[in-house]
Amino acid sequence: MAILSSPLVFIASIPPVTRGFTVATLVSSLLYAWLRWNGTVLFYPWTFVTSVLVETTIFELILSLICVPPSLKYLERLWGSVETLKFIAVSVGFSNVIAVGFNWIEFIFTKDADLFLYGMEYHGQMALQIAILVAFTQIIPEHQIQVFGVIKARVKTLPMAYLTISTVMTFLGFQCPWIIIQFGWFVGWIYLRFYKKNTGDSTGGDSYGDRSETFSLISWFPPFVHYPLGLLANFVHSLATRLHLIPAASADVESGLYSQVPGSARAEAERRRAMALKALDQRLANTATPPRPALRLPRYREPRRPPLPRAPTAPQCPRPHLPPRAQTSGPRVWAVRAK
Repeated sequence: MAILSSPLVFIASIPPVTRGFTVATLVSSLLYAWLRWNGTVLFYPWTFVTSVLVETTIFELILSLICVPPSLKYLERLWGSVETLKFIAVSVGFSNVIAVGFNWIEFIFTKDADLFLYGMEYHGQMALQIAILVAFTQIIPEHQIQVFGVIKARVKTLPMAYLTISTVMTFLGFQCPWIIIQFGWFVGWIYLRFYKKNTGDSTGGDSYGDRSETFSLISWFPPFVHYPLGLLANFVHSLATRLHLIPAASADVESGLYSQVPGSARAEAERRRAMALKALDQRLANTATPPRPALRLPRYREPRRPPLPRAPTAPQCPRPHLPPRAQTSGPRVWAVRAK
């Protein structure tokens, strides 16, 4: 009975969004395979988001089921169900919107409607996968993992490696669906950098995004492109701020988002971030192991010494009683008797 109930216990332990997303991916992929075998699928606006639930090949389906659900489970326990669901919808929906707009630009210049308007099928979870890697770079950048037990890599190096593979495949002519990784990386970073709501963080109250220097845009690229990229990023950021397209940063958050020289506000933000992480680690440690009662040792007391015996005193002889001297008025005269 315990063997039969163990899968149910494992499924019940998975958070609701992760469980629902995994089931929807499996069901939608099977439904797509059945519809494609019997006919065609019409385009509807909601497919900008629901396309993430469809994998067209068995290899893509197995890879998504192995990688995505455990990652979403980790994020959902850290962020909560609502923020995880928002992260999925934003990462996938806006990536597909950018991809369709890019195809329209290609169609305007090439006039090839069969290829760029009707020949591109954006599907699957590649955009979500790269967005999850961006989130892990923000949360655990120095964590080291093993890929298939052979390749060792730090988490912060995985997004650019995946991005490099996407760039190579795109230039080789496999634009669909590999280019969606480019858009998923950018959308995921934009959302986590400026729009994700942080409740009750170290700055006190609600804040948005992560404005730390280690998560800036130039941190993803080699040093020789930092200066021109920083100029462009500063211009776009100032324009978006004037148009109120991004939430305003509080006074505690660093100023000069893409500047390479750390300022006082940025250092203060980093210091508070480190203090918040330290406080969280201490709270988790106190929750995991209850405090032990303090061990009190008895106070050392010097033993009392017995009093030393007194030395016996010699008996005193009684003094002889002498008669009182005669009182004379003149000088004393001693008589000398002759024998």
